[in-house]
Amino acid sequence: MTPKRKQKLMLIGLMVGGLSLAIGLTLYALSSNINLFYAPTQIVAGEAPENAEIRAGGMVVEGSVERDTQSMKVRFAVTDYNQEIWINYEKILPDLFREGQGVVAVGRLNEQGELVASQVLARHDENYMPPEVAEALKLAGEMPESSPFMRDTSNK
Repeated sequence: MTPKRKQKLMLIGLMVGGLSLAIGLTLYALSSNINLFYAPTQIVAGEAPENAEIRAGGMVVEGSVERDTQSMKVRFAVTDYNQEIWINYEKILPDLFREGQGVVAVGRLNEQGELVASQVLARHDENYMPPEVAEALKLAGEMPESSPFMRDTSNK
């Protein structure tokens, strides 16, 4: 093999190796930022990872909101009408947070199976529910197909 050909082969090898390393690092960085949605039934069944950030959602159970009078701590139950989980949150709840409404909470599961939330999302009007919550309720068989909550949001 001539020295010039060896040099070209070495350059191509370094470029392929560098590109592979860049792709690998990018995929690793993206995988650590993924937080998947889990319904209460899936969390109770043990399908949700304990040491990873997840999104959980459902309907806030009527009468379940417990507020600490000395701090901003709030504890409430969320259900998909099959199972329910408890969510602990220590920040200000969104203005639209209500019992009986759909919410999505982002956080990590603790040892007791409760979600310690870093963020609670409750964005709705009378005809809107977070898509993940609507899908979870549909899978649980608790939401009719004709419900206004199942409107198509794919074109928006």
